[in-house]
Amino acid sequence: MARILIVDDSPSQLMGIQRIVEKLGHETLTAEDGAAGVEVAKAELPDLILMDVVMPNLNGFQATRTLSRESTTRDIPVVLVTTKDQDTDRMWGMRQGARAYLTKPFSESDLSDVIGRLLGDEASLLPEA
Repeated sequence: MARILIVDDSPSQLMGIQRIVEKLGHETLTAEDGAAGVEVAKAELPDLILMDVVMPNLNGFQATRTLSRESTTRDIPVVLVTTKDQDTDRMWGMRQGARAYLTKPFSESDLSDVIGRLLGDEASLLPEA
């Protein structure tokens, strides 16, 4: 079981992602904007971060860049989970330090696959229906 930080300013998105992550058997931490996400990541050192992009205070690109430059958080994989679906957004996100990019809306299996791949944990994958 991994500890996964979910950073999203939309309560409904946050709850939806949290439900999937917990269904996969992982513990969740949450933050409602990029600045809070950076602080929680530094304090809690989660195994993985699922980061929205469009948020107040500090957007997901900025938060990812901050985390990838900090010695204590640089090895935590960040997945950008966003409605921004342009190739330039994806490229920019990866340049900021993200390890994966998932476009909303996504399926449970899409999220499960990304989590399993980045954690190297086959147990994270949802069983076939």
